[in-house]
Amino acid sequence: MKRLFLSLCLAMLGLCLYAQHTAYLFTYFTGNNDNHEAVRMAVSLDGFNYRALNGNNPVIDSKQISSTGGVRDPFILRCEDGKTFYMVLTDMVAANGWDSNRAMVLLKSDDLINWQSSVVNIQKKYDGQDDLKRVWAPQVIFDNEANKYLVYWSMKHGDGPDIIYYAYANPDFTDIEGDYKPLFLPQSGKSCIDGDIVYKDGLYHLFYKTEGHGNGIKKATTKSLTSGVWNESDDYKQQTTEAVEGSGIFKIANTDTYILMYDVYMKGHYQFTESTDLENFRVIDSEISMDFHPRHGTIIPINQQELQRLIDAYGMPQDFDTHKLQ
Repeated sequence: MKRLFLSLCLAMLGLCLYAQHTAYLFTYFTGNNDNHEAVRMAVSLDGFNYRALNGNNPVIDSKQISSTGGVRDPFILRCEDGKTFYMVLTDMVAANGWDSNRAMVLLKSDDLINWQSSVVNIQKKYDGQDDLKRVWAPQVIFDNEANKYLVYWSMKHGDGPDIIYYAYANPDFTDIEGDYKPLFLPQSGKSCIDGDIVYKDGLYHLFYKTEGHGNGIKKATTKSLTSGVWNESDDYKQQTTEAVEGSGIFKIANTDTYILMYDVYMKGHYQFTESTDLENFRVIDSEISMDFHPRHGTIIPINQQELQRLIDAYGMPQDFDTHKLQ
C-alpha cells in the first residue's frame, strides 16, 4: 500500500511538473511583402533567448486563412481552460496600402499546430461602414466581469482618429457578437493603435502606440475594461528616442518581472525592456538573443509537453539547448 501511495504521489508530481510553464512561444511576422506577412513561431527556454521554428518559415498558410492573402500582428492567448489557444491577426497585405484592409482573422487551436480560422470583415458585417479605412492589430483578453472573451482592435473611419474598439467573441470564437463599441481613445482625441492589455494588481494596463503624433508607447489603466475610467500616464514607456510600435508584454514565469518589447520599425530592430511595476522600464537588449527578425508579435509561456509538440511538428531549432528538454 505504501509503495502504491508513493507511486501515485510521484505520478501526480510528474504531472504537475509536466504542466508547469517551462518555455515560451513567440508568434510574429517578419515584414511588408507577401512572403513575410504570415505567422511564424519561435521558442525559448528562459524567455530571453529565442530560436525560430520551421527554419523561420511560416507555420500557417496566410492564403488559406485570410481574405487578402496576408496576415500581420499575430496575438496569441492561452484560454481560461488552460488548454485552448486563441490567435487573432490583421487580415492585410501592406502592398495594397495602409488603408486597404477591412478584416481580422480569428484562430482557435487545442494543440498549437492545427488551427481553425474565421475571417471577420467589419465592413461586410456592419452597416454604415462606407468610410472605413483600416482594421488593425486585433487582440483578445478574458473579461472577468462579462465572463466572455473580449476582442479589441484599432480602427479608423474617414478623417477621424484611429480608435481602439471592442466586441465580445461568440462561444466558438468564430465571430464577434453584437455591435462594436469604443474601448479607448486618449483624452487628446488623437489616434491610438496597437493596444496590448495586461492585468496586474486589480488593474488592466493598456499599452498603446500614439499613431502619427510621437509614435511611441504610452499606458492607461482602468479597473473595468468596459465601464471604468481610463487613467493615462503622461510619459512614454519605450526606452529609445526612435519611433516604435507593436508593443507586447508578458511575465517571466515564477518571477515579478514583466518584459515589454516593441518594434523599432524605422531602424529595423526589436527592443526588449523589463519592469516589476509596469511604470519604470530598463533596456535588457544585451540579455536577448534571436536568430530571426520579428515584427509586431506576442509571447506566452508554454509547458514542456507543448514545447515538445511544436518541436515534433517543426523540427528542433538550430542551436537550441536540448538537454533541458530531458
